[in-house]
Amino acid sequence: MASNQHFPAVSDTLPYPVYFRLDDYHAHQQFDYQSHPWGQLTYCSTGVMEIMVAGQRYLSPPQYAVWIPPETLHDGYIRQDVVFHSAYIDASLCAQLPAQPCALVLSPLLKAILGDFAARKVTTPATEADQRLAQVLVDQLQLAPCSRNYLPGSDDPVIAALLDALQAEPGSNRSLAEWAAQFHLTERTLARRCQRELGMPFGEWRQRQRFLAALPLLEQGETVQAIALELGYSTASAFIAMFRRQSGGTPDQFRRGLR
Repeated sequence: MASNQHFPAVSDTLPYPVYFRLDDYHAHQQFDYQSHPWGQLTYCSTGVMEIMVAGQRYLSPPQYAVWIPPETLHDGYIRQDVVFHSAYIDASLCAQLPAQPCALVLSPLLKAILGDFAARKVTTPATEADQRLAQVLVDQLQLAPCSRNYLPGSDDPVIAALLDALQAEPGSNRSLAEWAAQFHLTERTLARRCQRELGMPFGEWRQRQRFLAALPLLEQGETVQAIALELGYSTASAFIAMFRRQSGGTPDQFRRGLR
């Protein structure tokens, strides 16, 4: 059962224009709605956090961060244990950052800065070197592309159960008709429910989820063939075609960008 609580509180004035938090959360924690006068970058280095912001539910996996502009109402739900990073950014620095909530693609440099501050437990940049790093983070966020590859979630019990099953087994090739039969629905009814709750067809959600599942495997050095088979593709070329549609590049191009 989910336990309700508030996100860690910070006074109305940030200790420094860019302020960092690192928290470990256990599964099934629910955070109440809140807003604050600064922008917030949320990022899970491990695990996935579900965030409802401006009426849209986002999943925040390790390859993406969710950007929440100042004065934007949001809540959070932990589906699995996570290591959770937050960067609170003063409103005065947010003019060049997205005006709307979005999922941001994290570059290796952004992840390295967040990881470095976390490893050293830096919350308020006190040294000139750390202040420069904080400014680099803001500069890099201005360049970070917003991604359409976020995964919306749903409070609908049927859709939530379907998404949980797909997250647990991303390589499953069960058809929508087979899922509908499991939930004692017609295929057409389940298709309409997916579109209404997720804002996209079932097949598009599954492709996005497989794309996200592929990223850490590529980072770990798995072969394209092995990843394709693990994610339910019969050939590497089918997987590469999906990856290109979702990212605009090939898996090898993505891997080269990590270096």
